[in-house]
Amino acid sequence: MPKKLLLLPLLCASSTLRAPRARPAARPAMNAARTGYRVFSANSTAACTELAKRITERLGAELGKSVVYQETNGETRVEIKESVRGQDIFIIQTIPRDVNTAVMELLIMAYALKTACARNIIGVIPYFPYSKQSKMRKRGSIVCKLLASMLAKAGLTHIITMDLHQKEIQGFFSFPVDNLRASPFLLQYIQEEIPNYRNAVIVAKSPDAAKRAQSYAERLRLGLAVIHGEAQCTELDMDDGRHSPPMVKNATVHPGLELPLMMAKEKPPITVVGDVGGRIAIIVDDIIDDVESFVAAAEILKERGAYKIYVMATHGILSAEAPRLIEESSIDEVGLLLTGLEFAVLSSGNGEMAPPMLLNPPLEDGPLKSCPWCLALCWARCIGRN
Repeated sequence: MPKKLLLLPLLCASSTLRAPRARPAARPAMNAARTGYRVFSANSTAACTELAKRITERLGAELGKSVVYQETNGETRVEIKESVRGQDIFIIQTIPRDVNTAVMELLIMAYALKTACARNIIGVIPYFPYSKQSKMRKRGSIVCKLLASMLAKAGLTHIITMDLHQKEIQGFFSFPVDNLRASPFLLQYIQEEIPNYRNAVIVAKSPDAAKRAQSYAERLRLGLAVIHGEAQCTELDMDDGRHSPPMVKNATVHPGLELPLMMAKEKPPITVVGDVGGRIAIIVDDIIDDVESFVAAAEILKERGAYKIYVMATHGILSAEAPRLIEESSIDEVGLLLTGLEFAVLSSGNGEMAPPMLLNPPLEDGPLKSCPWCLALCWARCIGRN
């Protein structure tokens, strides 16, 4: 049975959150000098440029004139082609496969606008890069905090993003961060598009994801299951490879100062805490990147009697062989919100690429498709409130 990769657009035009049958006509463009704000696209990719155009159409504003390109030596160059003095500037930046180039484009554009005397510079970043590197591991670094400092130094004064990997990331910034929630849209999709969802159980693929899964289960009034065991990776401090103070053998210390030795950690065999027999299993998470943990979770859920398995997430990065692994797994459907990223699309099973759901239309042919306009209204409403 072929799998489906469902890309769910955010179309929050009304409180009912129902997708319109046709896109509303764009309003007349507003005068930049009168409104006091401009919208720029920081990314040289077609997906980001199109997303920025859709946002400005919703706002009835004009897209700021700028040029972003790569020099022959690999350096990024940004040129602002109009005056931004005293204006509030919104920079739209999606994160394509080349993450580091996208970060440099954002930093250089923000700095160019800062030196051009823009009043405020707000970054609209649907998926915040390096958010998975927000904890100290072994002798590494907290890269997400470094990036937050770089953005502030470059001139950003505000960020609008969606579903940060860890809410604590907001504390890394010295300026306000709006962390939008994707759960209302995923909840609506579950209620409207999954048949017999009342017979479902919300599943956390690891204990770390239990809090998010519990929130979904409470709102949908469904049961909760948690997968625990050796197939899952934890983020406990005991796993970071450091010992303070370092272990010293044959040391002579006062009996009252002896420190307990750190016991070796052994994970139990993978198991499911909760009843999934004869039910639909819905795995919820914020990011789908490397899918091995999702595939392992689906296998154990099938063994425990779940007859259909869905995976719901906000950001679909789908690195490396993720589409193929999902297609060959026990996962029946994967639902992703379109947050300005480029998504891989699973094969329909007949050798052709299955078209993503609700693309209007895809920007690119081939295994990677983009749906740049789906979040346009959501981001436009946020920009309009700032």
